[in-house]
Parts: sequence; structure tokens; C-alpha cells
Amino acid sequence: MNHSLKHWKEAATLIVAAEQRLCAGAVTSRTPPPHATSEVAFRICALRETFEESGVLLVVPKNEEERVFRSTEVTVNESITDICPDELTKWRSLVNQNPSNFIRMCRELEVLPNIWALHEWSNWLTPEGRYGGRRFDTAFFICCLKEIPHTLQDQKEIELFQWSPASEVLQSYKAEEFWIAPPQFYELSRLCRLPSLDALHTFASERAVEGCERWLPFATVENGQPVSLLPGDKHYPGDVFESSSGHDRDSALHRFVIEGSYDIRLQINITPKYKHLLPVLPPSSKSLL
Repeated sequence: MNHSLKHWKEAATLIVAAEQRLCAGAVTSRTPPPHATSEVAFRICALRETFEESGVLLVVPKNEEERVFRSTEVTVNESITDICPDELTKWRSLVNQNPSNFIRMCRELEVLPNIWALHEWSNWLTPEGRYGGRRFDTAFFICCLKEIPHTLQDQKEIELFQWSPASEVLQSYKAEEFWIAPPQFYELSRLCRLPSLDALHTFASERAVEGCERWLPFATVENGQPVSLLPGDKHYPGDVFESSSGHDRDSALHRFVIEGSYDIRLQINITPKYKHLLPVLPPSSKSLL
């Protein structure tokens, strides 16, 4: 636990990417098994939240425990399909009532949370004064599945399930069909750079060992225009500029330009750290890549 970030509540979220069929075999995870107890807790939290909100249960059978612990080449499972829907519905209700029931469920169903299927992707801090004053230090993980998993509609926290390419989600946001927060806009724009599930899985599993940088967006106004600055931008407060970004300090851009609730533009001309991807930017972003 990071005690230096006392204003933020630690959280974890999971980006689930899936495809009906893959052209070549099973998708496997080459990320070394996590060792740090905090890291494991984040992964279990992300898996539990995914089950709570969508009914998607990402686990491996308990009888594969020894193989999982010994191997760094672990097949990424789909959600378990041999558990009857009524059983999953029952456990989902219990987990929503008390998060500790997630571990109890795993014990009784003789499964393990598939923490090995998750790849560290990014880390975002909630800016001050946003989203009702609640601030989170959120670890983003990504998981690639061989097939689209079954979801359970709860008609409460989740109103709609829809599996769509990242580009279509961004188009729907621009069309004001639903709203997404700036971090989701950024990460979806990153995903648009990868042409297939195979490419995404290969990149995510190999890049994850590099770690990631914690980002706290800084809201300000420039020339009457609301902007949200990210680390590396020439005006980001207290930022240490690195020459490896490929641009001079005075010209470095890494920011959201906020035109409206459904109109965000990214301006980026720096090189991302930790071997990560730049978002795909439309020509209107006027970015220097």
C-alpha cells in the first residue's frame, strides 16, 4: 500500500479484450507471475470487480495450481463455462454484499483467481475536485480472452453490455451515445494502434515487465481553453523533462484539450516511457508525432 498518497483510495480496473476466434491456437501469458503482495492484491481486486460488475469470472481450476506456479507460459482461460448460471448469479450477489465472499467462492468452487492472465497497463490518479470529490489511485490491467465471455446483467450498476472495437467505442462517445472519462479515452486510443487481439496480447504481455508511470492529470486553462496536462508536457508542474522524449522542453506536448463533455482532443509529441504505446490521434489533433 502506498501511504504517501493519502488522498487517494487504491483501486484496480480491468480492460477485457476478446475475440470470437483466433487464427492461431490459444493465447498465452508470458508475464512472470507476480511476487509482490500488493501487486497480487491489485490483481485480485480487478478480477473481483470484473465479476461483480459483469459476471465475467476469470479463474483457473484448482487442480492446475502446481502447473500455474511452476510455469511462466500460462494459457489464458475464458470465463469458466462448467459452472451453472444460477450458481454464478448466487455468488455474484454474495460478492456484491461482501467482497470477501470472492475468495470464499473460489475456495468452494475449487478455482484460483487467474492473476497470471492480467498484464499491467497503466496507473491513473483522480484529479482534485472531480467525480464527486472521491479520488482513486487506479491500476489498469489488460486481459486477452480467446472468446467473448458470458455476461450477467444486474440492471443496477451496469445498464448495458456491448462488445465493440475500441475505435467504435470512441465513435459512440463522440456521437454522445454515452460518456467515458478521459483516462478511458486515452487508453482506448492506445488500443486502436494494435490491429488484432494477437498483436495486443503479444505487446501487453511483453511490455508489462517494464512497469508503468503513475499519472495525475493537471487541469488548467491556456489561452481561454481548458486543458488537462499529463507528465512530460512542457507546462506540467514540477515535471522533470527527459531528453529521451525526442523533443525540446519548450515544445513538449502531452495533454487533453477539453472542447466539451463529449469532445476531447489529445495533443502528444513525446515518446512514451516504459516501451508503451502512443494513442492513435486523428488529424484534427494537430499533434507532432
